Amino acid sequence: MASTVWKIALTVFLCASGVGTVLWYMTAAQPPFSNQDQQFEGPVDVAHGELVFAAGDCASCHATPGQSDRLKLGGGMALASPFGTFRPPNISPDPVDGIGAWTVTDLANALLGGVSPERQHYYPSFPYTSFTSMTAEDVRDLHAYLRTLPKVSGRAPPHDPAILFGIRRSMGIWKMMFFRQGATSARLDGDPVHDRGAYLVESVSHCAECHSTRNAFGAIKSDTRFAGGIDPQGTGFVPNITQHRLGGWTEDDIATMLKTGETPSHGRVGSSMADVVTNTAMLPDSDRQAIARYIKRLPPVATPRP
Repeated sequence: MASTVWKIALTVFLCASGVGTVLWYMTAAQPPFSNQDQQFEGPVDVAHGELVFAAGDCASCHATPGQSDRLKLGGGMALASPFGTFRPPNISPDPVDGIGAWTVTDLANALLGGVSPERQHYYPSFPYTSFTSMTAEDVRDLHAYLRTLPKVSGRAPPHDPAILFGIRRSMGIWKMMFFRQGATSARLDGDPVHDRGAYLVESVSHCAECHSTRNAFGAIKSDTRFAGGIDPQGTGFVPNITQHRLGGWTEDDIATMLKTGETPSHGRVGSSMADVVTNTAMLPDSDRQAIARYIKRLPPVATPRP
């Protein structure tokens, strides 16, 4: 009898160890690109990189709090959420505290794969789930532009995640469930203006990251994408930007709002959207019109209840 119990216990232990080993391997942070990857090499356009920076709303999260220069990207702003408090890192060209020592491939692995140069998973408070479909050209030019900005010393305070996300390795499981590298939710219809808007809205500008509700694990709910809801910090309500809410807005209304912050009802956007407009106002008219066309053609989705 005792021998049988020991055999069962040993079998259970070996099975658990095997499952644990496989899970440990599967949750490792694997950079999707190597430094030998040629797609990120080639001539760069710094001016275009500045537009990618603006479209990506990078300064709104990464600018050092408490000072007025939006190009001092020392990070540190507290982003409260139901999943903990996260702080965007220093992405200035400082080689020690920032990303000055990063190669363009390092940036590509971060933006497109959610993996750091130290082979750690990033938390999805960094919207690589949207950035993952960015083009190699945009990543290359953004990297070139970031290198022209002021160096800022000092590192951001560490994240303070909720218990569920306390172990960084757990993000490997989260990615298996909710992240597909290179995937996009963009709806294309062959119209170049619309499809340019699809790329900006769904990828670079990552609009769904704020204008959508999330499930218990912090992943965007596909059935309420762009339908608004409680804002990511839990302090307000983000508006529905589908035709359920913006049916009375024209494309020009949306484009004007993205340039001036003014709404058709003669109001002005506020809160975090005011920061977004600071960035979208820097884009060419053609990009704002493209964003407007894509948003105008989003199917109506009812705003979920709080």
